[in-house]
Amino acid sequence: MSAGTFTPRPGAAPVSRMILAQTALETRMLLRNGEQLLLTVIIPALLLVLFSAVDIVDTGAGKPVDFLAPGVLALAVMSTAFTGQAIATGFDRRYGVLKRLGASPLPRWALMAAKTLSVLVTEVLQIALLTVIALALGWSPQGDPLSVAALVLLGTAAFSGLGLLMAGTLKAEATLAAANLVFLLLLVGGGVIVPLDKFPEAVRSALELLPISALSDGLREVLRDGAALPWGDAAVLAAWAVLGLGAAARLFRWE
Repeated sequence: MSAGTFTPRPGAAPVSRMILAQTALETRMLLRNGEQLLLTVIIPALLLVLFSAVDIVDTGAGKPVDFLAPGVLALAVMSTAFTGQAIATGFDRRYGVLKRLGASPLPRWALMAAKTLSVLVTEVLQIALLTVIALALGWSPQGDPLSVAALVLLGTAAFSGLGLLMAGTLKAEATLAAANLVFLLLLVGGGVIVPLDKFPEAVRSALELLPISALSDGLREVLRDGAALPWGDAAVLAAWAVLGLGAAARLFRWE
């Protein structure tokens, strides 16, 4: 029997290669989805341009774009890590995609890692695009890029946990409706466009504990005010990340 009889040699590829391949697939699927592009790119970009150009909301002293850009970056993270991931994963679960992938050589933890990496790749593209638009509108960002990266990573972990929890416990149709509803509610009440000090004090105290509020406020402190890493906002995001990811790990149903 010749040495080339079993070439290529059968067997699973290394886990790292499988994760990279699945990440590339997840990213291509997300970028080809019109609804996901609407949520992740078009809506944040339109909100940034519209509210920067038209004096609709009182954003306080300074240029409107200096207030709006950090909030829209936070919205972009939420739209990808929470809304987009919840909807895509929910329908993958409904149609049996997760069940089939779970039975493949790709470990389940590696599938979740690939989905997370896909989210991060998409966020990099979003942030790059929105930054270019904001700079064209006159944005003058301040602060430490490492603090921004830390907040974005914490926000991604928090929203990913909540998105996976929703996708793994609700039916796909319920996930679609709930994820979009939460997106709209947090867009209005999360300090993205409307400053939180416009709300009554009792309501504002509750809104400040939301992950979108912590992310948008934290990014605003760094990018507009030039502050160091806001530990209070980082702590809120870390708490949501632990709760969301922990609950998702325990309650996620693959079928």
